[in-house]
Amino acid sequence: MPVYEYKALDLNGKSLSGIIDAESAPAARQKLRTAKKYPVSVSETTDSADSPAHRKPSLATLFSRVKPLEIATMTRQLSTLIGAGFPLVTALDTLIPQTRSPLFKKTIAQVKDAVIAGQSFAQALEQYPGIFSPLFINMVKAGESSGTLEIILERLADISEKQVALSNRIKTTLAYPIFMSFFGALVLFLLLAFIVPSITTIFADMNQTLPMPTRVLITTSSLFKLYWWLILIGGGALFLIGRILKKTARGIQVIDSIALTAPVTGTMIRKLAVARFSRTLGSLLSNGVSMMPALATVSGITGNVHVAEAVNAASQEVEKGQGLGDSLAASGIFPSLSIQIIQVGEQSGNLESMLVKVADIFENEVEAQLLRITSLLEPAMIVLMGGIVGFIVIAICLPIFEMNQLIK
Repeated sequence: MPVYEYKALDLNGKSLSGIIDAESAPAARQKLRTAKKYPVSVSETTDSADSPAHRKPSLATLFSRVKPLEIATMTRQLSTLIGAGFPLVTALDTLIPQTRSPLFKKTIAQVKDAVIAGQSFAQALEQYPGIFSPLFINMVKAGESSGTLEIILERLADISEKQVALSNRIKTTLAYPIFMSFFGALVLFLLLAFIVPSITTIFADMNQTLPMPTRVLITTSSLFKLYWWLILIGGGALFLIGRILKKTARGIQVIDSIALTAPVTGTMIRKLAVARFSRTLGSLLSNGVSMMPALATVSGITGNVHVAEAVNAASQEVEKGQGLGDSLAASGIFPSLSIQIIQVGEQSGNLESMLVKVADIFENEVEAQLLRITSLLEPAMIVLMGGIVGFIVIAICLPIFEMNQLIK
C-alpha cells in the first residue's frame, strides 16, 4: 500500500503535516477527511525510485535520524500489542500515528507494506540497516522462526532500554565537566585575546624591566590577539581530520587503538565494549540463535574495530572446537574477570546468564569509575581556572607594585 505525505488543516485552521497510507491519493484524502483533517496537499512517497535500494541521500536524511529511545519505545509497544493478540500488520498500523519522528513513521509504514507484500518482518527490517541494528534483525528472525516474536520483542525492548539508560547516565555525568571546560576555555580565550592586551598597554611606556610573569603574560596575550583566528582554524581542521579519519579503515583502526590505550578512559571504553558484547551475545544465545551466527552478529556492534577483530578471531577458534573463554583470552583485549566468568558459564552450562552477569558487572564498574573521575575533575578544574586567573592578576599587579615603590 502506498504511503502519502500530507499537509492539512484541522477544525481550528491549524496546519498539520504527516504521512498516511492508502490505496490511492483520493483514498488518502478521504481518510484524512474522516479524521476531521482537511487536506491541502497529498503526495506519494513510496515508489520504485524511493525504495531503499534506490533511495538517494537528501538534506532531510542527512540531518534526521531515529533515536535509540524511539526504537526502544516502538519495540515495547509492538511487543505489548502482539502479546495482546494483535496481528503484526494491525499492530504496526496502530503504531504509525503514535510515532512522533516523521522519518521513523515513514519507515514503520514501509515495513508494514513490505510485510503485507509477503516479506517476513525480519526481511522488511533488513531494508533499513541505518535504523535497525543487526542484533535487532537477527533476534526478530529468531523469534519468527520459533513462534515467540512477542517474547523476543520484549527482550529486545529490555536490551534497548538498558542501553539507552546507560548512555543517558554517562551523558548526564559528563555534561557538567564538559560545560565547565567549554566555558572556562572561552573565558580564558577572551581574557588573553582581548581584555589583557588593553590592560598591559599601560606598561609599554615604563622605562624599566618588567617582571617575568608580566612578560610571559604579555607575550601570550599578544599571540592570542594576533593569531586567535589561527587557533579557531586549527581546531576546526582537527575536527575535520577526525571526521575524515573515521570514514577510512586505517583511520578507524588508529582512533580505536588510541581509545583502548588512553590512560584514564581506555579502561572504561574496553569495559563498555566487553559489556555490549556480553549482553548481546547472551541475549542471542538465550533466544535460540546458535553460537556461530551469534558471534558474527555481535562482532559488528562492539563499537571498536580491535574488539571486533578479537571476536572474529575467537569465532574461528570456536568453530574449530575450542571454548569461547579460551578463544577470547588469546586476544589479550578481554579483561581476565570476563574470561573467568565465561569459562565458569561454559563449564556449568549456564553461559547465557553468565554473559549477562559480565555485562552487569562492567556497566556498574564504568558508572562507578565515571562518578569517581567527575568528582575529582570538578575541583581540579576549579583549581586550574583559579591558578590561571591568579597568575594573570599577579602578572598585572607586580609592575604596579614596583611603580609604587619607585614613587616612594
